[in-house]
Amino acid sequence: MSQATPTDTGGIHAPRAGARAWFALVVLMLPVLLVSVDNTVLSFALPEIAVALAPSGAEQLWIIDAYPLVLAGLLVTMGTLGDRFGRRRMLLIGATGFAAVSALAAFAPTAGLLIVARVLLGFFGAMLMPSTLSLLRSIFLNRDQRRMAIAVWASAFSAGSALGPIVGGFLLEHFAWGSVFLIAVPVLIPLLIAAPLLVPESRDPSPGRIDPISILLSMAAMIPVVYAIKSFAVDGPTFLAAGWALLGIVMGTLFVRRQLRAQTPMLDMALFRRGSFSGAILVNLLSVVALVGFLYFVPQHLQLVLGMSPMTAGLALVPGMLAVIVAGLTIVPISRRFPPHVVVPAALVFSVVGYILVAFTTEGHGALPLIIAFVVLGIGIGAAETISNELILSNAPAAKAGAASAVSETAYELGAVLGTAVLGGIITAFYRGALVIPDAVPAEAAHAARETLAGAFTTAQQLPEAVGSALWDAAASAFESGVTVTSLIGAGLVVAAGVIAAVTLRTPASR
Repeated sequence: MSQATPTDTGGIHAPRAGARAWFALVVLMLPVLLVSVDNTVLSFALPEIAVALAPSGAEQLWIIDAYPLVLAGLLVTMGTLGDRFGRRRMLLIGATGFAAVSALAAFAPTAGLLIVARVLLGFFGAMLMPSTLSLLRSIFLNRDQRRMAIAVWASAFSAGSALGPIVGGFLLEHFAWGSVFLIAVPVLIPLLIAAPLLVPESRDPSPGRIDPISILLSMAAMIPVVYAIKSFAVDGPTFLAAGWALLGIVMGTLFVRRQLRAQTPMLDMALFRRGSFSGAILVNLLSVVALVGFLYFVPQHLQLVLGMSPMTAGLALVPGMLAVIVAGLTIVPISRRFPPHVVVPAALVFSVVGYILVAFTTEGHGALPLIIAFVVLGIGIGAAETISNELILSNAPAAKAGAASAVSETAYELGAVLGTAVLGGIITAFYRGALVIPDAVPAEAAHAARETLAGAFTTAQQLPEAVGSALWDAAASAFESGVTVTSLIGAGLVVAAGVIAAVTLRTPASR
């Protein structure tokens, strides 16, 4: 990793950035921190939103899903527009819109208007994320400095994920549900003031013409795929989910064919022929799947099985998030001495060990084994994410940094959706299959208990003590058996990421 790639205009001998660049990095961390907090904080407010706005089941689902669907569908488009019109400009427009819509969402009087606000948040959020990462490419030309900057950038994601449950728990204990949206305003106002002073503008000097058809095809490819994954997670395999997935694949194929034929494509498909680019994206994707899948079932275990409050459960996850941050920063000097095809698989060994610890120490051992397992898993994920993001940027021409960053962000969003859908779906299926309902439980209560662990918890509290206790013991046991199987599958995904890294990250030109 110490040598610049052929498409990397900055290398180890490029000019080193000064203090102003590092202050600019602090400014660019603000939207990253905000978006990662938003990923986890809304789930804490959903019960209060349901009471206040009385949404239907479909509306409640759309309150959650509208944001990531729009965000994922527009990331590549917004990254490309940033390359053309200016990445700082897109960042400022996105921050202004995100802050304004967040203030409106906090006081939405109906579920329908809240869904509209979530759609607009996805629209403006898609401007924020590719801009932050691509601006690092133009601010830090020296590759060693850029590695450290990307490590700090990735750490902001981890810090936000850790802060989400804590911030959400605190706000909802003291304020109304709208407070989880209002936190965007004090975070983004400093960005709007400082970015014009500290962050230089950058854009593609030869952007070519805007291609509306490619923009529509990219959205028509991403949105159906993400929706199909979410539909599978909620309803299982259905013809509707398969139809959406097929539509996304068809639109994606048309998008790729159009890019291959265009003189100035919206997204340069030749990048994917470079092993260190496509391999880094796959490592990024699988690492996020493993991390988000872990964060799906472990909080349920901490809160429902072990009886922790949401805020205490959030605090229990902080050591693991700190491990992600520390590993991301520590891997930078190590990556100067060892190539990525060695460093990334070695780091991911820690994550495999973490998942194995979860598989064999969860049942009957309290919270400590889970905390230790998350620390070990976080070491591997933090290191792999830093190196993969740096490789994605370094293998793309500086003029196309926005589009490359958008691909990285899209992998992150897809990984987050897949982590919940695949690993979450697996644990739910094993839970339902392993749950043995006591004979004394009424049919309606049994149905609610089979749906989710939370449903079993609520149902058990409403039944007579002896029957409720028997039902809860059966539900907790079934859930823990699902955790074991899901953890082993998660370990397998991390092993796959390590193998991909070992094969594809050997040389920039590897296929």
